[in-house]
Amino acid sequence: MSRFETSTFIRNPEFANSEVILKVCQKLGWAYEIINEEIVVNSLGPNFEMEGEYALKIVGNKIVYNTYYLNNSREIVRNFNLKFSELNVTYAKESILKEFKKKGFTYRSNDNLNPINDEVMSFFMVGRSKIKGETEPVGKIKITILKDGSIVTDSDYLPDDVNKLAHEAMDRIEVNFGDNRKMTKKEIPFKYRNRIVEEKSKNIIKRK
Repeated sequence: MSRFETSTFIRNPEFANSEVILKVCQKLGWAYEIINEEIVVNSLGPNFEMEGEYALKIVGNKIVYNTYYLNNSREIVRNFNLKFSELNVTYAKESILKEFKKKGFTYRSNDNLNPINDEVMSFFMVGRSKIKGETEPVGKIKITILKDGSIVTDSDYLPDDVNKLAHEAMDRIEVNFGDNRKMTKKEIPFKYRNRIVEEKSKNIIKRK
């Protein structure tokens, strides 16, 4: 269910999309190799001797640090995480746009953006229902991206078909981020309660 809820896709610090990792390495000037579909970072620059060992590697989108060499090099890890978070914001937005647009949603800017705390950008994904007789055919989901690339979505009423497509898009974003979203239900306004119960009943009958 995507309607009347807030969902949070929290960035998993042990998970990294390979596209973002490659961009981070390029920005930091780190050398890497791709060996058996693993990204292996084997040089952090001329001032950091790795003695033939790797600094970190990405195995199936999971970050594996060489703790022996990086245990006393917190600044190295900190720089990596800062740059990763910066680029991950862009990746988060691109991932959202890609998955929602596949489902027929369109982008709408948030003209009332007033960033607070860790928020760095906000916008809406808008879907239009194809159900005949739908009195509120346009549904929108507010998307907020935090400075580490985590995503927060917020929605109120969505038509049944728009809700289904939004749910499918969010399932794909979960895969892209390597972590399940945390969903918090909102109170359903009285005017929508019977309507949503009726839609649930119809869907149960269809599945039978």
